Amino acid sequence: MRGEIIFHEGDRLPAKLFVIFSGRIEIKKTASTGKETILRTLPAGEIFAAPALFSNASAPATVVAEKDCQILMIERTALVEVIQKTPELALQMIAVLNERLQHLHQVVHGLASERALVRLAQFIQRAAIAEGTDLTKEGLYLRSRLPYYQIARSIGITYEECVRLFKQIQAIVTYHRGGKIRVLDQAKLDAIALGDVHN
Repeated sequence: MRGEIIFHEGDRLPAKLFVIFSGRIEIKKTASTGKETILRTLPAGEIFAAPALFSNASAPATVVAEKDCQILMIERTALVEVIQKTPELALQMIAVLNERLQHLHQVVHGLASERALVRLAQFIQRAAIAEGTDLTKEGLYLRSRLPYYQIARSIGITYEECVRLFKQIQAIVTYHRGGKIRVLDQAKLDAIALGDVHN
């Protein structure tokens, strides 16, 4: 169900691989101050909580169903059997985990050193790649609906600052009711994502 907590940060994880069969999840961290940050949003077909396969792990973050979803859980023993028969699967899993580590590195680096406007442009780019876009006469629309609060929590800013940033770049990207995002100038968005905020 949408909004259902799959597990809380600190929960003991069973020795299973979790696969999103349908729907989408959010992985969140909450600071001691109560500030919530969305670390990642994962669509159907993605895996999560993989560290539980290798040790008695606890959940490093809270996982919440962003949309109604079905989660497939694969027992460690069954997964090991499949990997022994198909070693390429292990390489694919390592590639996914490596990509996640790179993404986390970018998020931490961005929060520590990039301007909020740059982080916003990078977030829009990642959302366009992950969920796809639709080209219309009016511009390029992101398929995923992204409410202000989700964007703000994902890039480490307040809701109000998120609204202000969209107004600042409204000639490049527009935000419409219900979280519809339209890219009007891809080249300028790319330049901002690379750090050129004076374009």
